[in-house]
Amino acid sequence: MSPSRITSVLAAITQFSWFGGRTDQPRDPNHAMLPTIDKTRLRALQKTLGVRFRNKSLIVQALIHKSWAVENRGVLFNERLEFLGDSVLALCTAEFLYITNPDDDEGGLSKVKSVLVSKNQLAQWARDIDLGSYIMISAAEAATGGSDKNSILANVFEAVLGAMFLDRGIRTCKTFLETKFLKKGSRISFTDYKSVLQEYVQKKHKVLPTYEIQNEIGPDHEKLFEVQVKIKGKAIGKGTGRTKKLAEQAAAKATLEQLQAPID
Repeated sequence: MSPSRITSVLAAITQFSWFGGRTDQPRDPNHAMLPTIDKTRLRALQKTLGVRFRNKSLIVQALIHKSWAVENRGVLFNERLEFLGDSVLALCTAEFLYITNPDDDEGGLSKVKSVLVSKNQLAQWARDIDLGSYIMISAAEAATGGSDKNSILANVFEAVLGAMFLDRGIRTCKTFLETKFLKKGSRISFTDYKSVLQEYVQKKHKVLPTYEIQNEIGPDHEKLFEVQVKIKGKAIGKGTGRTKKLAEQAAAKATLEQLQAPID
């Protein structure tokens, strides 16, 4: 590596504190919005989160849905923060499960983690702290119940986490997740619906169920997979998930319910 490259890398490192957030937060287009934001509500949200943001425009950006940004040109919306928050969430959750579940193997930890970081779980956490009431979305999106859609709530939750990481660092994110959510429900009962379905179908029909990917929806960073279960070539249950494995589990569960098969 050339001396000039080393110098630029070191300069970038000094501008970022892993534990305390960025030290060089630039002003962005959303900064001009701050005087128009309801300060009482902004304080209330920060109190709920247990985090006081130094750069208020970051938390504001986390709350802005793309539809609102289209109607209010020149502002930054939350998709980039969502991308960052997704990785922060994965790291914090994985570390927490690794420390608190010393007897679980990789497979067991992965199953619990996949549930904890699922869209449905994140949406529920967002509802627990009333995050939906703070989201800025277009009138058209609001008319269709946008602020209570699982996908939008989950995305905003990740965006808030991304903003928190940039502003306060990883320690604050860990404290937020652990005290408000993970310690209250790290042990989630996970049923392996695929195994249950396989055992049931083998016993009942002497064949194995098959899984077919029907569709892939959305951009790569938040893709949803749609999977169809077939038994003897006949389509039965269908399910969706953020990964192929989760979609297969959802499809297996739907199939068991349609067949009225015992799950437990």
